[in-house]
This record gives sequence, structure tokens and C-alpha cells, in this order.
Amino acid sequence: MQVYLPDDLYRELKERGLPASELLQQAVRAELRRQSLLAETDAYLSELIDEVGEPTPDEMARAEAIARRLALHPVDRAG
Repeated sequence: MQVYLPDDLYRELKERGLPASELLQQAVRAELRRQSLLAETDAYLSELIDEVGEPTPDEMARAEAIARRLALHPVDRAG
């Protein structure tokens, strides 16, 4: 397999002495995992909707408000 890197990216990779093959493998693994997790999430949501029905507009608005609050003030789970 051959992979093309733009000149600037290739140059920076070489300047930093980074292992291109290892980085590519890690990136591909990470993307495959991300896509698998998204597919699992979609399947779970589909099952949940089948079980309890589509959320109402009020429920969606409440969930979005909670998500915004959590994004602004993440919970410290370490302690």
C-alpha cells in the first residue's frame, strides 16, 4: 500500500523524526474504532427508540440544555 502525504506534512513528519508507518497504523485503528462506536451508538439509539418511542420536542430541548451545561462545566470523576 502506498500513502500520499502533502509535501508540508511529509517535511514536518521527517523534521520531528516521527515513524510514519506507526502513526498511520494508529490513525487507522483509531478511525476504525470511532466508526464502530458510532455504529454501536446508532444501533443502541434505534433499539431505545423502538422501546420507548421518539423523544418529544420538550424532551429534546431539556437534553440539549443539560448537554450544554455539562460541556461548560465538566464533572470531575477522578475524585
